[in-house]
Parts: sequence; structure tokens; C-alpha cells
Amino acid sequence: MKTILLTGASSGIGRDTALALARAGHRVLVAARRLPALETLRREAPSLEVLSLDLDDPASIAALAAEVDHRTSGRGVDVLINNAGYATAGALAELDDAALRAQFETNVFGLMSLTRALVPAMIDRGAGTIINVSSVSGRIPAPILGAYHASKYALEALSDALRMELAPFGVQVAVIEPGTIRTEFASRAMAEATRERTTASRYARVYERAAQLERRFDRLAGGTAPVVRAITRAVSAKRPRARYVAPRSFALMIALVRLLPTCWVDGAMRRMFGLTRKQLASSR
Repeated sequence: MKTILLTGASSGIGRDTALALARAGHRVLVAARRLPALETLRREAPSLEVLSLDLDDPASIAALAAEVDHRTSGRGVDVLINNAGYATAGALAELDDAALRAQFETNVFGLMSLTRALVPAMIDRGAGTIINVSSVSGRIPAPILGAYHASKYALEALSDALRMELAPFGVQVAVIEPGTIRTEFASRAMAEATRERTTASRYARVYERAAQLERRFDRLAGGTAPVVRAITRAVSAKRPRARYVAPRSFALMIALVRLLPTCWVDGAMRRMFGLTRKQLASSR
């Protein structure tokens, strides 16, 4: 049995992972901003321990770290699963500084602040695992979700550096890269962008096209099971892999993006999202 802290456990991947880990017999501490959702989750798995966490608030991170230290008698957690995050949609030319900073505050700075708060106990023990839930978006570029993709590219690089820096202390770092998964995650982002950024926007038609693509992908997407399996494998592995792509079929897409000329990838993405002169002209 391992003691695990899982962030972003109130819905989607985090929720299903919390249930799977609890049913496997682990001690699971779940953290999120939406405490009522966590209490509902605990009714399905009473062994779950609920904690409040707002990654945008340094005081909340410090309070959670102190509570984890108290509940584990100073030992800390065996596994930290950094799953909390969100996506901001919008063309970068129209996205204001506040929105861009907020995206990085949660997905990058808050995540790293929590990691720094919990990793000393792992170093002292000479053992521990950090699992960062990234995305295939951290390796495949796309328009309209540029801020989100940038935060995941940053997380990929930070995870690589952490993996090398912490290895001498017996602490391992793994990255989970979910592909298209049927959750509320992307739909919330696109709904917000379509609602707030289409008025008088030169990208109005593109936002509408992106929302249509999201709905189409959502119908074709699978559930969270492949991602949950990847996370549980990383939790139980003696030496977890650096990266787990889930579903595995997305590994082929990542390989193709790497192999194909950038202009081909750009052209395909532009056509998919309607980023053509004709489409943009019709948005005015």
C-alpha cells in the first residue's frame, strides 16, 4: 500500500483515478477546489481523505503541505500525482496577459510550488514518485489552444529536468500524456471561448469551427480508462517510464508530427481549424 496525493480529483481523469487507486488498497488523499464534489466522490470510496487545494493560492498550497505532513507523521507521501489543471481557449493575438498568466499560474507555477513543498520528504526517505499529468498537447502544436499547449510544453520540459535532478535522491518522475478523452475539460474551454471571444473577433468563424471540432472529437473519444491504467501502472512500477501515452494509438500521431515537415503540419492544422484567408475574411 502506498500513500498517494492526487490533485484535481473532483472530476474526469482525477475522479476515476482516485476510485481506482482506493479500490486497489492504496491510501489516497484527494485534493481540489470543489470540496462538495470530493465529498460526493468519497461516498463511492469512503477511504478517500479529502483536502482543499487552490493551486493559484500560495497559502492554500502551504496549508495542504502542512496537513499532509501532519496526517503522515512527517513521512510525506509516496506518490504525488499532479493532475489539476484547466485549458484556456483563444487566439494568442487576442488573449490578454491576465488570461495567459492565469493559465500558467495553475498548470505550471502552482503545480511546481506544490511539488517543491512535498518533494523534500521524498528526498529525506530516498524514495518517491512524482507523476505529472500532461497531454499529447505538450508535444503536438495546435491553434486556438496555444496558451494551454504552451503550459503543457513547459510541464514536459520541467518534468524532464526534475527526472534528472531527483534521480540521485531516489525520487522518480513520470509524465502521463492523455490523448482525446471524453471529459468536460475541453468542452468547457471551447464553450467559454465561443461565448466570450467571438464578438467583433477576426477569429469568430474559427472559434465556431473549433467548437464544432471539439464536439466531433468528443463523440469519437473514449473514456478515461486508458489514462487511469497508465497512472496506476506508473504508481506501481518499480521504475516507471519517463512517459506514458494514453491511449497508445496517440503515440503514432506524435511520431508523425515529428517526422513530417513543419509546413505540412501547419497546413493540416490551418485547414482543420478554418484558418484560411477566406474564412477569416468572412469573420469580419
